[in-house]
Amino acid sequence: MNAEDPGRIVLLTASHRVAPGLLSWPAWQTLHAADRVLCAEQDHPQLPYLREAGVTVEHSAPTAQELVDACAGGRSIVVLTGGEGSRPLTDGLARLAGSGRVQMPDLELLPGSYDLPGARLLDLVQVMDRIRIECPWTSQKTHKGLAKYAIEEAYELVEAIEDGDRDELREELGDVLLQVVFHARIAEEAEDEPFSVDDVAATLVEKLIHRHPHVFGDESAETPEDVHAHWLRTKAIEKQRDSVTDGVPLGQPGLALAAKLAGRVRTAGLDVALPTGDGIGYELLALAVRAEQDSVDPEAALRAAGRAYRDAIRAAEGNG
Repeated sequence: MNAEDPGRIVLLTASHRVAPGLLSWPAWQTLHAADRVLCAEQDHPQLPYLREAGVTVEHSAPTAQELVDACAGGRSIVVLTGGEGSRPLTDGLARLAGSGRVQMPDLELLPGSYDLPGARLLDLVQVMDRIRIECPWTSQKTHKGLAKYAIEEAYELVEAIEDGDRDELREELGDVLLQVVFHARIAEEAEDEPFSVDDVAATLVEKLIHRHPHVFGDESAETPEDVHAHWLRTKAIEKQRDSVTDGVPLGQPGLALAAKLAGRVRTAGLDVALPTGDGIGYELLALAVRAEQDSVDPEAALRAAGRAYRDAIRAAEGNG
């Protein structure tokens, strides 16, 4: 070793969202070549696997100055940190480097494993599990008690989409996702036929693959209309419905309900006369059916008109 060589510090991170022991080849090479490997956490999930691989790990939490001193003479020290790193240590090293008074070792941040797309969903499931157990409000909620929030969050998501606000869109998508994870967590506790968020995801994956034979199978689809036709045929086989109205939720907003029924009738090629009667309801029904025939979402159209009405009201109030 060169006495004047300041050495090398490697901060090795490993994602807690990846199974312990699954480290990159550069990480394993660095661990085996290091003069010392340090870890402040006695229960770090990687430790058993490092021991099995013949890597000696010291339980130590040195300060930045102590770590720099330990590297003197060209030593290489690996510090195994948590998935988010060690903020006090990195801040201390940054201060030493910025002071200009210390000959700093080479510094390297080496990710030992990387998150895959969707990895933060694991954090969401973990957080949901904890608050379900520990939060007095969350722990008492039922499917029925949460039902209204699912509707509210869906409407807030639609509003964010129509407003074109990207920050709001991201947040509202999260709120809708929360409803899914929350209900799945509650379902785990059911005495009869419990299921988890993994079961929910597995069912969805199976459905998506089955309904996209042009992507995962031998079918072909050149246009969106071809895809829609595939989707309808597959659903018809899956559901084995007695009526085209089966599966249409009657609790949805009236205009959306009318448009959905009209769409089912049109797709099935049925000739169904609109019911007639006294009252505004039948007039609205006819308007909704006409909108569906013109490929217009009547709910969205009415909301747009409602927004214009709101702006007119605010203008009349002098609010601009």
